[in-house]
Parts: sequence; structure tokens; C-alpha cells
Amino acid sequence: MVKLKLGPVIDDKPVKVTVELPAGLHRNMTPYGEILGCTAGQGAVEPVHLIMPILEPFLAMDRGFGGHG
Repeated sequence: MVKLKLGPVIDDKPVKVTVELPAGLHRNMTPYGEILGCTAGQGAVEPVHLIMPILEPFLAMDRGFGGHG
């Protein structure tokens, strides 16, 4: 079994954001979402649903930012 850093993706009330990802990043996020969903028993997670859970810990751990919000 693969051990990913990202845990299960929680479906929270979204805020609409438009973002353009480089094609290579999207290509990497697609299989990551498939593996994550499989290990969490929830089916493939679409790349768009990975953005928030990846960014939240990044912001929380950035000591220069201080976890505002």
C-alpha cells in the first residue's frame, strides 16, 4: 500500500475559484487523486479537489505567514 502525505479529502462548502494549472502538474495530480481515493476507499479524487487540502497545510506550516485566517 502506498503511503501519501495527503489524508482523505473532506467535502466542504466551496468558494468558486478559477485557476490554470500547468499540464504537467495536472497530469501528476490525476494519478495522485486515483491513488488517494483508492487508499481512502472513496474512489478517484479529481485534481481540482486536491488543491485545497494541499494548500492548507502548506500555509499552516509557513512560519513567515503565521497561519493567518
